[in-house]
Amino acid sequence: MSAKGQDMSRESIMASFSEFKFYQSFRIPIQEADDLRFLVELDGANKGEYIKDARLVDVSINGIGFSSQEKISVGQEITISLHFRKDHLDLNGCIVRAFSNGVNDERIIYGIELEEETKIKKFLEHFLASFSSDRLRECLMDSALKERYTKTGEGFEMFSLLLSLFKDITRFGDREGFIDNMLDEVVRILNAQRASIFLINPDSNELEAYSAMGVNKDQLKFDYRLGVAGSVFTTGVALNINTSEDQSRFNEVFDKRFNFKTSSIICYPIHNREDKIVGVMEVLNKRNQDRFTVDDEKTMKVLALIFSAVFHGYNPVSEISQIRRFSTPFDREYALIGRTNHIVSLRNAIIRTKDLNTPLLISGEAGVGKMLYARILHHEGNRGLKPFEEINCVDKNYELLSEKLWSLDEEKNQLIRCQGGTLVFREIGKLSLDFQEKLLQVIKENCIQGSKYTLDVRMVATTSLDLGKLVDEGAFKKDLYEFFFKTHIHMEPLRRHLDDLPILIDYFLKVECKKQGFLLKSFAPKLIDRLKNYDWPANIKELRLCVERAVLYSPKNHIISDVDDLSSSAAPLVDISAKNRMFGDVPYVSDFRIALKDRLAIIEREMIIAEIKRNNGNKSKASKEMGISREALRKKLLSSREILEALKNAGTLNVHAGMFGTIDEDFEDDIELEKKAA
Repeated sequence: MSAKGQDMSRESIMASFSEFKFYQSFRIPIQEADDLRFLVELDGANKGEYIKDARLVDVSINGIGFSSQEKISVGQEITISLHFRKDHLDLNGCIVRAFSNGVNDERIIYGIELEEETKIKKFLEHFLASFSSDRLRECLMDSALKERYTKTGEGFEMFSLLLSLFKDITRFGDREGFIDNMLDEVVRILNAQRASIFLINPDSNELEAYSAMGVNKDQLKFDYRLGVAGSVFTTGVALNINTSEDQSRFNEVFDKRFNFKTSSIICYPIHNREDKIVGVMEVLNKRNQDRFTVDDEKTMKVLALIFSAVFHGYNPVSEISQIRRFSTPFDREYALIGRTNHIVSLRNAIIRTKDLNTPLLISGEAGVGKMLYARILHHEGNRGLKPFEEINCVDKNYELLSEKLWSLDEEKNQLIRCQGGTLVFREIGKLSLDFQEKLLQVIKENCIQGSKYTLDVRMVATTSLDLGKLVDEGAFKKDLYEFFFKTHIHMEPLRRHLDDLPILIDYFLKVECKKQGFLLKSFAPKLIDRLKNYDWPANIKELRLCVERAVLYSPKNHIISDVDDLSSSAAPLVDISAKNRMFGDVPYVSDFRIALKDRLAIIEREMIIAEIKRNNGNKSKASKEMGISREALRKKLLSSREILEALKNAGTLNVHAGMFGTIDEDFEDDIELEKKAA
């Protein structure tokens, strides 16, 4: 683009920005009963010509809105006359915008930007003083709720302004030159000292200066969680702070490096078209004031929209990024994989709780990923740069456990070692009552006896046990339970969100194939369906082991499909003993797909057959010892056999011939007669 074209684009952008600035100002709606007289006179070639049907709509410090059926060009200079009681005011202004409330509305609303702030301020003071308390309250409430609850016309109005501004920005060819010019304007408009635009570099996990006023941008880069900019980037919440009052978020590293004193900061997030936060805009040191004003915040909101439009196409992706939204899930070291509502709610819970300092309890069955969740929570949060330590409460080496928790040696004591970080008590329900008592004392005193350190540690506990039940049984301290239960996350077993199975399998396949040096393999759909029919008692941990075995058993197959049986073959994919330990050896007792009454019939069949075997095949003796008649025994075997046959014919379950056994062979004739009679 030529220099002339760039100048025209810049002027167009600044004109659009003026429209935004006018729109954001607090406008007082005018009522007919206000008796506020108003005249509009055109300047220039049409000087002396009045707009006869001009009707005042609203007034503000920055401008005036009026409506008319007359067609007036944007940029037209005009003279305004306002008269209220004894106050009379003549002002010069320029029409910066024109808008209609609807397609069928013949009246056009014009916005006039005014520069004589002192004059109109005094006039408005007298005008507002005439308002009743109800009218004044109504105006204030309208202003406070305006951004969330806009009228339909105002929604169209804002959309029109956004569209206009976006078109102007996308026509500007030299993006870097535009940013530099805009930052100059930002410093001037906000009456500040410096301004910078930071964008995320996901490969280095750093915010890097794209443009900076007053400093070498190449030296401005830092971890995305540090300082005010890091806080805005990770939370998405804009900040306006005085550094002397809020030192917790402020980082002095750059002040020391550049011999600069930062007194006030205002910082807003920048989004791309996918609504991801890709960077921040930061402005430093409001001149002659302790902090930036509310009007500055409104202006920054508009500027953030402008810069978001500039970087709408910036969509960084990295295989090594620690930032969840900028790295592909398959290449992250710690990733929560899945798309079901449960996994989505777990991710949302990470966003809500990652920056809290309160203790946290993560519950769920063994193998659901409680420790993984704790790690993600730590790395995503503002403690992510500090240590992450783990105490295994299952460990029966009490001497070593005591050293880790109560030792005054800084290298051995994990509570001291992870100052500023996160300490996870793994399976805290297994911690002895003595250790629970000592831990409670440390929590109450917020330090270890004899140590110089005040504890700055976020404590997280995981459990696969019902801690509430342990409290009732006297095996767990109630105070400790209440301490950790302040924030609670529950992770469902895999069998409750089986729709995540295919994406979990893809993830584990990629990890294992990369580890073994194989080309990427995949599971055949029929194998995935069979895996969905298994209830995964050891959860995601068991699934990962299953996928690893499948890869190792099929080194030459790109599509893994020829698995005879998940558990009964010489090389099983799953460990059926884990399921047996949980549910016993009775077939189908844990199969959630079979109706409860049918499962009870199958279990009863197994008990009857076991009793008959115990009596050496004597059915009469077996029925007598079970307290039922021989006829009742026969009918129960017949009924359960029919259930097994139905399951076999449906093809949903692998019911083999051995399930029918030989015990009821003596009843074959009776069974046939029973069927004919039926």
